[in-house]
Amino acid sequence: MFPSRFDLIVAETISDAVQAKADAGEGGRFLAGGQSLIPMMKMRVAFPEKLIDINRISGMDAIERSNGHLHVGALVRHADVAASDAAFGAIVAAAPWVADPLVRNRGTMCGSVAHCDPEGDWNSVLLATGADVVARGPGGERPIPIGEFVDGAFTSSLAEDELVVGLRIPVPAGRSGGAYLKLERKIGDYATVAVASHLELDDSGAIAAAGLAMTSVNPINTKVVDAEALMVGQQPSAELFAEAAELAAAAAEPRDDVRGTAAWKRQVVRTYTKRGLAAAAQQAEGS
Repeated sequence: MFPSRFDLIVAETISDAVQAKADAGEGGRFLAGGQSLIPMMKMRVAFPEKLIDINRISGMDAIERSNGHLHVGALVRHADVAASDAAFGAIVAAAPWVADPLVRNRGTMCGSVAHCDPEGDWNSVLLATGADVVARGPGGERPIPIGEFVDGAFTSSLAEDELVVGLRIPVPAGRSGGAYLKLERKIGDYATVAVASHLELDDSGAIAAAGLAMTSVNPINTKVVDAEALMVGQQPSAELFAEAAELAAAAAEPRDDVRGTAAWKRQVVRTYTKRGLAAAAQQAEGS
């Protein structure tokens, strides 16, 4: 199918893009990679009257560390993240799992985050690492904690006239590690189950900070706060990670479908939580 008719606006600056969206209202959509939006338009699920192309805006294609954070611009492609020396932990682990090479070369990390697909990978990684989404609107720029940004399946707390201009992910000061384990039916598929893990260790080797989040087993990407709290202050161990895995499984609410039974998916959550945390701890201990 072909999409319905639309006007294309090519923005040269962030201010131009924000103003164009304010003028267009609900009929306007931003376009960066378009790997979610264009298929939705072709299937006549989305009917934007105006597409605001932000690809010519300079300065939004950088991924770099500064002021204790990893900054990811709105035009950074998934493939850029996978190739970046600045990325770390669960971010590095997740990047090759996003969709397939064609999508990774064109789609953007920020666009995927803004899409808020509960089967998408990046929002779980950002929940585990404690990231902020940086939005720009007519009133200026504001950071939105990822836990407040994800409002529901395919919905966010982004205002109608705001543009996601980047992501801000804290860079651990000490030893740290992360993992992203994903079960998919074939290359490029959405996750049947996925788990993002993040650990930071103090000088004694105890867990100073922990992050754990799940993909595709709840209505939205879910941060397992009880398991995180359990691990902080304790020494990494198989027994500790098994306890965390039980809490993660209890927080999961998968459904029976063609991909598998709910009980089986919950068991995958247990297994991936234990494996991911063990991998994160090993990485942190060796850093």
